[in-house]
Amino acid sequence: GAIMTPIFATSTYVQVSPGKHQGYDYSRTHNPTRTALETSLAALEGGKYALALSSGCTGTDVLMHLLEVGDHVVSVDDVYGGTSRLFRTIWSRHGVETTFADLTERPLSDFVTAKTKMVWIETPTNPLLKIIDIQKVVAEAKKLPHRPWVIVDNTFASPYFQSPLELGADVVLHSTTKYINGHSDVVGGALVTNDKSLLDRLHHI
Repeated sequence: GAIMTPIFATSTYVQVSPGKHQGYDYSRTHNPTRTALETSLAALEGGKYALALSSGCTGTDVLMHLLEVGDHVVSVDDVYGGTSRLFRTIWSRHGVETTFADLTERPLSDFVTAKTKMVWIETPTNPLLKIIDIQKVVAEAKKLPHRPWVIVDNTFASPYFQSPLELGADVVLHSTTKYINGHSDVVGGALVTNDKSLLDRLHHI
């Protein structure tokens, strides 16, 4: 009957027998509090599934783990500093190349290669507030022989103003630290998708 979802302060859960639990087994993977948050975040974005994470940068890193050595990312040029640093200084060392592109002026096709596996959109961008046409970029991505995932960082617009999944995006990313939380007292992140197979891969990561 609690009006606020309680915090479940437990690391593990009672099992009837080894491997037979009542829905939760270990809090690192999931717990009832986190499930409530993920259900709410998915509903806000009009999505089926969400993963609650420790920060927005964690969400970025989890998504990048979908890629292999030699893969290529097209990212908007004015992208959040933490995202840019991960792409430039971490993932580049692991064989993932990123092209930073002005998608407000030029088509996606100007920047993709045969190895492009992901398109990273942030709109409005941080800090210059560039606006990217999500629907247009998704339509361009769908025409490519090896259709890349389209990721949209929806942190600045929030689900109140923008629904990237409805516009064809594969995954929506949030730094829930910002508008989703709104009180400057929590650091968090989230990924939202309608693709169950992709969710399973992200959850495994």
